[in-house]
Amino acid sequence: MLITFVTDIGESYGLEIDPNMEMENIMALLEAECGIPVSEQRISYEGRELDDPKKTVRQCGVQENAMILLRRRVVVAGRSAEQDAEMMRLQVLGDPNLMAQLRATRPELAEAAASNPSRFAALLRQFRQETQHREVESADPYDMDAQRRIEEAIRQEAIMENLNHALEYSPEFFGRVHMLYIPLEVNGVKVKAFVDSGAQQTIMSPECAERCGITRLIDTRFSGIAKGVGTAKILGRVHSAQLKIADLFLPCAFTIMEGKDVDLLFGLDMLKAHQANIDLEHDVLRIKGREVRFLPEHELPDNARPEHNPEIDEASTSASQPQQPRQGTPSRFPGSGNALGGSNTPVGAGGSRNPSNSAPAPPGGNGGGGTPFPERDIQTIMEMGASREDAIRTLRAAGGNLEIAASLLFS
Repeated sequence: MLITFVTDIGESYGLEIDPNMEMENIMALLEAECGIPVSEQRISYEGRELDDPKKTVRQCGVQENAMILLRRRVVVAGRSAEQDAEMMRLQVLGDPNLMAQLRATRPELAEAAASNPSRFAALLRQFRQETQHREVESADPYDMDAQRRIEEAIRQEAIMENLNHALEYSPEFFGRVHMLYIPLEVNGVKVKAFVDSGAQQTIMSPECAERCGITRLIDTRFSGIAKGVGTAKILGRVHSAQLKIADLFLPCAFTIMEGKDVDLLFGLDMLKAHQANIDLEHDVLRIKGREVRFLPEHELPDNARPEHNPEIDEASTSASQPQQPRQGTPSRFPGSGNALGGSNTPVGAGGSRNPSNSAPAPPGGNGGGGTPFPERDIQTIMEMGASREDAIRTLRAAGGNLEIAASLLFS
């Protein structure tokens, strides 16, 4: 059976396992897969902690294709958050005066300290949250800085509630989806084409055009510049070439555009011309009465797989931090309608295309491949037991707020 483990920072790991495998063996596999030591793993399914290492997957009630939440116990100064709570509990039990004071002020916490360690840890976290709320409520209402802090605390609390709700009830939102590719042939040459209903025209890279033997047919009068998020050079247009999908032979026109990530982009012009239907329920493209199954992830081109494309990681973790294309290098192969814009005006010889509905390249960006966060914040998160990569990811998920990033790890 296939089970997907999703972390609280959006990473996902799919494992093919035997339903009779014990949880301790699953945790060992996870350690090898994601690098989280068994001692630091917290696994929950449908709101239940799967904390019995001797239970099998079937005994835990885990179903086929289940999404399971994997969290990491954060270690600070050699101790995890649970260990900190346990040390405090033992300290309370070893000090009669402290225990008596606790029974007088918070009897529920005292009772949990004596008989229920996990309950004590949960109550301790709740007590800390109440303390933070009291600090907010006691702030000077005429102090503008205090009011801004209160507003930010309320906003961050809403964000965390929203994140926890999504992790508990919709963990599939944190998994990756792979792009839609179909196998086809151009002039007898096999090509894996990216199906993109947001691209107005069918686009081919110059390298693919050369492999398919159609470069001699490029009409350079249709050359120009495509402007969208970045720019790309249009070399021209091939007005007609033979394209084979399944057992269908269809005429197709290609815009030849420089790019390095996609050989062939099957655009809206072909989808509409042949009344094609993208059926995601059955994972097929229906065209002219035929069904063409979308390629599974292991058959995608290398640069279409997440592990080979760091830009996918950036997009999945920080849509708010756009990267400006580097000068002097071709932009990433366009995969949206804005690549060619909304204008139907033909591009003349040496002309350019600058559609009114295409967005300009976003300003800013990190530049130079560095991180947008202070090094001291990264080091602080790393001291909590996270790797440098995880520290940067967590800071990015928290919008650069160090306290929120730390709470993400502790959660």
